[in-house]
Amino acid sequence: MNSTDMARLAVGAALDKKALDPVVVDLRGISSVADYFVIVTGTSDRHVQAVSQNVLDAFSSLGMKILGEEGMREGRWVLMDFGEVVVHVFLEDVRDYYDIERLWIDAPRLDLDGSVGKESGG
Repeated sequence: MNSTDMARLAVGAALDKKALDPVVVDLRGISSVADYFVIVTGTSDRHVQAVSQNVLDAFSSLGMKILGEEGMREGRWVLMDFGEVVVHVFLEDVRDYYDIERLWIDAPRLDLDGSVGKESGG
């Protein structure tokens, strides 16, 4: 499975648990941290935890191991590192505060239909 497929898997698993406002930042050629950041929002700490667990389960079901995880206990900002893909699940106010999408404003976004392009608007 390539990194684009991994990002799509993460988004699908998050949306299965009703995550909000998915954004996939394409970092290929821009950063060595990861190929993609997947960013979604949950509505409560339990929702953030449920979304995160579903993403973890989706990767685990394919035999893919997580390299690191932070924040699951608190459920405010969960970061899951799958190597080429890093998944961020935020509470809305925490996502607004850190605004990591803005840090990568010039990076292309992976559209949910799978094409890559610049995010419109801003």
